[in-house]
Amino acid sequence: MTDSLLVEHTDRGPLSKDELAALVAADIPHGAFVNLGIGQPTTVADHLTPAQGVVLHTENGMLGMGRAAVGDEVDPDLVNAGKIPVIETPGASYFHHADSFAMMRGGHLDVCVLGAFQVSTGGDLANWHTGEPEAIPAVGGAMDLAIGAKDVFVMMSLFTRDGSSKLVEACTYPLTGVACVSRVYTDHAIVDVGPDGPSVQATYGITLQELRRRTGLDLRSA
Repeated sequence: MTDSLLVEHTDRGPLSKDELAALVAADIPHGAFVNLGIGQPTTVADHLTPAQGVVLHTENGMLGMGRAAVGDEVDPDLVNAGKIPVIETPGASYFHHADSFAMMRGGHLDVCVLGAFQVSTGGDLANWHTGEPEAIPAVGGAMDLAIGAKDVFVMMSLFTRDGSSKLVEACTYPLTGVACVSRVYTDHAIVDVGPDGPSVQATYGITLQELRRRTGLDLRSA
């Protein structure tokens, strides 16, 4: 008998990017005000339902952003922060760039979803620069979101192309924020991070034991 909350989906996974976005969307609280970072996090918008009542904010000045636009819905003047055409939801509003960042820094967002190069088990985030001389830094509004949102989720692949874990004991890349991430969604596992250490909520296509071996981390079951 066990009181563990961990679910090991050994027959399902690694998750596709679309499956991962659907999981994140399902975990966003009803009625939350949310910012989706550039890249993979923007796909979360495609899985939110009207019944969830989630209001999406984008730092280029829109509250009430909808999913990605398709076909005749595409308006080149209506884009998200990643320059992807989107639709607007009923009641959508527009505002100055400075006001948009004031919302982010002022603690008015409930959740932000960001990508990452690395996340530490203590919740540190590195997502703007790998530190490599030829790499182009891209900080955007990530630092404002990391310290301003009440909850910071990260979406990323768990392993790099050479098999190194992107969930690490301590980040080696330049930090975006310190102890700001609460939960990491990856293709192989969902892990809560923070001052209490890493707690694995679910695994996909891998067991907790194998996850510990491949990451080299002292991961505990939720």
